[in-house]
Amino acid sequence: MTTFAPEQSVRHLDHGEGRIVVDQGVFSLVQFGTDIHRVETAQLMRIESLEDRLADLTTDDSTATLAKAQALLIRSINDQWGVFTRTRVKLLPHQLWVCRQVTRNWPARWLVADDVGLGKTIEAGLILDPLLSSDRVKRVLVLTPARLAPQWLDRMKTMFDIRLNLYSADLDRGKISYWETADKVVASFHTLRMDKARERLLMAEPWDLVLVDEAHHFQAVERSATLTYNLLKDMQAAGKIGSLVLFTGTPHRGKDFGFLALMHLLRPDLFDPQREIEEQLAHLPEAMIRNNKATVTDLQGKPLFKPVNTQTVDYGYTEAEADFYNVMSEFILDGRAYASDLAGRERTSRMLLLIALQKLAASSIAAIRSALSKRRGMLATTIAQGGRRAAQIAEPPEDEEDDERSQREESALGENSPTLMSDEIARLDEILARADEITHETKIQRLIDLIETELKVGEPVLLFTEYKATQALVLNALEARFGEGSSGFINGDERLTILNTDGTTEARSLSRDTAAEDFNAGRTRFLISTEAGGEGIDLQHRCATLVHVDLPWNPMRLHQRVGRLNRYGQTRAVSVYLLRNPETVEARIWSLLEEKLARIQATLSASMEEAEDIAQLVIGMAGSTVFDELYSEGFSKQGRETLKSWWSANSNRFGGDNALATARSLFGSASKYDSVSMAKEIPQLDLPQLEPFFRNAAKTHGRRVTTSEAGLSIATPEIWRNDLDLKSRYDGLTFDRDLALQEQMNRMMGIGHSLVDKLLEHAVNQPVFAAYLKDLENPILLARVEDELTGTKTTVHRIVLGLQYGQSNILRDGELLTLLNRCTWEEAPSTVLSKEHAATLRELSIRLEATELPRSLGFTYPKARPIMALVPAP
Repeated sequence: MTTFAPEQSVRHLDHGEGRIVVDQGVFSLVQFGTDIHRVETAQLMRIESLEDRLADLTTDDSTATLAKAQALLIRSINDQWGVFTRTRVKLLPHQLWVCRQVTRNWPARWLVADDVGLGKTIEAGLILDPLLSSDRVKRVLVLTPARLAPQWLDRMKTMFDIRLNLYSADLDRGKISYWETADKVVASFHTLRMDKARERLLMAEPWDLVLVDEAHHFQAVERSATLTYNLLKDMQAAGKIGSLVLFTGTPHRGKDFGFLALMHLLRPDLFDPQREIEEQLAHLPEAMIRNNKATVTDLQGKPLFKPVNTQTVDYGYTEAEADFYNVMSEFILDGRAYASDLAGRERTSRMLLLIALQKLAASSIAAIRSALSKRRGMLATTIAQGGRRAAQIAEPPEDEEDDERSQREESALGENSPTLMSDEIARLDEILARADEITHETKIQRLIDLIETELKVGEPVLLFTEYKATQALVLNALEARFGEGSSGFINGDERLTILNTDGTTEARSLSRDTAAEDFNAGRTRFLISTEAGGEGIDLQHRCATLVHVDLPWNPMRLHQRVGRLNRYGQTRAVSVYLLRNPETVEARIWSLLEEKLARIQATLSASMEEAEDIAQLVIGMAGSTVFDELYSEGFSKQGRETLKSWWSANSNRFGGDNALATARSLFGSASKYDSVSMAKEIPQLDLPQLEPFFRNAAKTHGRRVTTSEAGLSIATPEIWRNDLDLKSRYDGLTFDRDLALQEQMNRMMGIGHSLVDKLLEHAVNQPVFAAYLKDLENPILLARVEDELTGTKTTVHRIVLGLQYGQSNILRDGELLTLLNRCTWEEAPSTVLSKEHAATLRELSIRLEATELPRSLGFTYPKARPIMALVPAP
């Protein structure tokens, strides 16, 4: 009967490859991955290893051995960093670092809270692609807001050639559940949180990896939680989530409980919303990642982002506009006085309506005129029908989208709602009469003047407004001045009613994607967007100019708007213009708000080691309700000095000492990319470093790679002639990422391309372990590093590194691949390994055993085992 020595490599029919722990005779203890099994010794088959070559002093085919060594190193590098992923974007250090940080220990549980515009979709693709390529992940679920699901589907396909299926409730109605046939899915969490959809999801097989975009929607308060939060909580409780990665730029939304509840979903072993946050902050580096625009660089250490240039563009009202503003202000103040005498829902409903009126009036006269006209009609109809009881307006839901909020505010005034005062219809008639006297709005005239006199001729411009009525007004004005077809629009329902010059109206429909494509391609010069364009759309490749037509009360919206242009891929400094009338109360409150945010930023920057736009976190922690209250209450303080005094007494509702301390702790504690310490860790490699392996591997199959102006050509190896995943021949191949979008997935080579994947898989499984190579100065011993800790139920994490004779330091996988890419195979290889080289390799093996491996490798108990030897050709 065959006996085995400890550490002997063996293969088992059911468990695959493993290593002998101890041969007990009839049975043997064998380590397979992170588990140890007791199996029948007779069922084990011995596998050849490097030790065999050192013992019998033989070598293998040099081409196959070089290809195998390169393949092992390529996989080791890509599994950690994703640098050889087939994507058309140029990869950045912080993105590669996020990929390594998330995937180095498995299963993974991370909150990625990178600043807006740092490429979270790219980070998600970099995380996912090597996991799919290495089969560490087979089932993946991506949860996103409804409007972003199609975009995730498209970007994963075009950027990474990852084919996801888009979930639809219509596809999940039959007897056979949708989830029985789909294993790579992107789905709206707004849809899946509904009872029937959630039920069927919870009956599905567990997911190896769940990615969540806009994770700040998953909120909980002390006595309740959103449906979205409960969806993830239920999946967790049912054991349906293996690894979980959450993405959000605003992780803390004002309440410690909500933030800790989110972190509890990730790491229930570390975070508990029932405990004080201070005692849990020390655990953040184990679960939260945060990179910011101020510190990220390219591979050469050059800052990626230029400072944003923000300018205010002032204008003043005409006499008719000032008269309208005053009458409108009196109406709002009288409405507040009327509401203040009421209580409960009666008061709340009216205050919500008055806030909507105030916002619409600040946006444009067209917006408030449209809303008041609809309201006047609703009230008249109510009276004609005998004064039916008005419905009370409910508090908006916690997870309401920005565009949903704006649409609700715009439409609520025209719906059945309570009266704001006893003589409301007469007051509305007066206001509408004043509005009719205004034929042109000064704000819009100032906008046209800005474009014509202060911007470059033909400069593309992105414009933002909160409301569709203002959006239509701006579009009309731009097309009247710059020509029909010069402007596109983006809003929540992808429709807009335009007023023609002859007084007729025209309903236009335009999808978000089409509007963005037209703008990016230069078919339109202007793009006017509501908050629906504030997230999930990339416009930075052509445009660097943004105009805020109105100022949202929540400053976070400004940050999100600017993030559409000031993001990865922007090559110019972004210019931002804010249209405002400094005489209005809203503009004065905005100035006071800006001053406070600047003080907060200065205070925190002085006490933090790294630059960070931390004021944005403070804003996010405050929540939108605080700013609504400040603007609404401040509106009654019309005098400048009165307003300043009131502001001094009330602005501590956000940015207080507790909020600043939390912000400093959150960003100070989170794990982040450090360009100084990580400079040597990140491999300076890209797709071209795959080409030497590609040529060597092709030769082992009797194929020659030819080069022409069109690219590389190769006939598919004979053993794969009948493989349906491969073509019989490939032409025009390249290892260059700089390809046109329509060409990239047909021509670009990299991990994920079927032919490259086949060559890698074949190469690493060849029984070759030692060879002579030309252009190699000294012998090299390659070793595979694994964690000795067993029984963890994690996926095996392997890294390849090496030692070279004459050098004292460990060589990382990236260094080794660079070195081997300069080597060539021996034309007439020797089949005998010299005793001197064998002795040298054994010496390297002893040194390896005694070497303390870097902690940065990410292992608890690392163990390096020699697997290959490469020696200089005589």
